[in-house]
Amino acid sequence: MAVEPDLLVFFKALADETRLKIVGLLAETAYSGEALAQRLDLKPATVSHHLARLAEAGLVDARIDGHAKRYRLRLDVVRGLAGRLLARETLPAAAERLLTQTEPPPSAFEAKVRRDFLRPDGTLTRLPASQKKLQVVLRALVERFEPGRRYSEKEVNAELSQAHPDTASLRRAFIEYKLMARAGGEYWRIPDER
Repeated sequence: MAVEPDLLVFFKALADETRLKIVGLLAETAYSGEALAQRLDLKPATVSHHLARLAEAGLVDARIDGHAKRYRLRLDVVRGLAGRLLARETLPAAAERLLTQTEPPPSAFEAKVRRDFLRPDGTLTRLPASQKKLQVVLRALVERFEPGRRYSEKEVNAELSQAHPDTASLRRAFIEYKLMARAGGEYWRIPDER
């Protein structure tokens, strides 16, 4: 029995410290993106990125309140997913799926590079000089892009600017290391074949 995809999306959405903080705040009351950014001492673009991930998982929604968009936690969705997760047959299926996954966990080297060069909010401390370390950082950054979706250069720049201001170097590196492809002004993620 396979794990239902929405449960995996649920876990991935919550597998980030910043997103957990956002969920905690939204559990109390609705917030605008700017108010969340102020409370968490983050850039509004970073908060927008995390809110988008939570919205993709169906955990938050937004409503227009005057001139501001206010986000709220979908407690009904959280409770429903949590109830299904705790069902007797769900946990063994989740364990089976994790045991049979084909994607290897990050090596100790990769984990250390990510810690050294990526802050908890997803921004880069600096670009690594070493090609091997740069590739690790690029693999982490390319996870921001959905496989199978095409992005304009403007969309790629907007996403990358949340991590580092030198978006042109990052875009070129994605192409050079075959993490993304480009044609006709569009970019798309290439599946990882490691």
